[in-house]
Amino acid sequence: MASSAGMTAREGDICVGLMSGTSADAIDAAVVRITGAGATARLELLGFRTLPLPSEVRRELFLVFEQAERAVERLCSLNVVLGELFAEAALAACRQAGVPLDQVFVIGSHGQTVWHQPERDPTLPLSAPSTLQIGEPAVIAERTGARVMANFRAADIAAGGQGAPLVPYFDWVTLRHPERSRAVQNIGGIANVTYLPAGGDIEDVRAFDTGPGNALIDGVVTLLTGGAATLDADGRLTAQGSVDAELLARLLADPYLDRPPPKTTGRERYGLPLCRQLLEETGLPEGVLASPAAPAPLRQRALDLIATATAFTARSIAEAYRRWLPPIHEVIVSGGGSRNPALLSMLRAALDPIPVVTLEAYGLDSRAKEAMAFALLAHDGLLGLPTNVPGATGARRRVVLGTLTPPRAPRPAVWERRDRYDLEPS
Repeated sequence: MASSAGMTAREGDICVGLMSGTSADAIDAAVVRITGAGATARLELLGFRTLPLPSEVRRELFLVFEQAERAVERLCSLNVVLGELFAEAALAACRQAGVPLDQVFVIGSHGQTVWHQPERDPTLPLSAPSTLQIGEPAVIAERTGARVMANFRAADIAAGGQGAPLVPYFDWVTLRHPERSRAVQNIGGIANVTYLPAGGDIEDVRAFDTGPGNALIDGVVTLLTGGAATLDADGRLTAQGSVDAELLARLLADPYLDRPPPKTTGRERYGLPLCRQLLEETGLPEGVLASPAAPAPLRQRALDLIATATAFTARSIAEAYRRWLPPIHEVIVSGGGSRNPALLSMLRAALDPIPVVTLEAYGLDSRAKEAMAFALLAHDGLLGLPTNVPGATGARRRVVLGTLTPPRAPRPAVWERRDRYDLEPS
């Protein structure tokens, strides 16, 4: 359903989507032409850029994640610094696509999640379901001159949802099929699935976080290499290791995996603290893979731990399907994990005989998917369309997501777009 057939240069609204995920390694920026809206929307990717986060910014972010000293001060500054970087990514993507900024209808920025707490924490007296994404939208609007939609998760939480996952709206618009039930599996820092029943309406869509994605693999690799590597590029380290069956069984006993959907999780559960715990349990020192003097058996155990973390991601996804999804015809994988051959191989083995393909098989760029999703959420939300999926988040009702930061200069009225699409008021 993502097609450019029959489009002319004057059709559709040009939107920009910005996304930085749980891995906190880069900002993805997609320039998208959107024709129609809601169920009839058609998306054409005009340009895509990835802006790696500077090492000092990433270091500060991880200090905030771990609630280091002066975390609130760091957070306050990072909000502005990331706003500048998100704006830079939007500008770079527009330059690449040859799109003047005055032609941009809206920028949708997910921001960078620094804390996601979908349920009350009984250890805190004023705890409430909440989530926090930073990357100041006022900075993005000032630097680009465009209107900016951001803070997408808050309205869903206010309506009783968990504020995640939000990409199922995009999945339903672009990948639903009249006769085939599909599981659309994103493997970012956290892994999440969208279930699209054959011929189903948006009320029939279900989605939830299956558990760890790349966060656990990346964290273990980062610690074992002393920071020399921050991910398992092309699955090469996993391919050299063997899965520790006993450790894998303990990981699969994680209580989160037993909880029924709707459910979401994050780096709070599958981040560096768990990675350090795994190194301690297996008797592995940090930096062992970066030390030429490390004994071969110790290095092999380190590679085995990476392979086991990868197997945990694959098996937790497959177990989630068996526990919580009806029968499916195919699995469509996107996110950084779709570019890890070792992880894909393990996932195919765990789901056999269900076919597992990447998003590219359907003409979409898996690298750009989540950024494209936030371009669509901003576009349709600005038009007043509800864009959450209660079957994914657990919200009481469908709501319009996102808050608007006005543009630096006057822009065409949003309501003219509503009239063009003949949309009913929400």
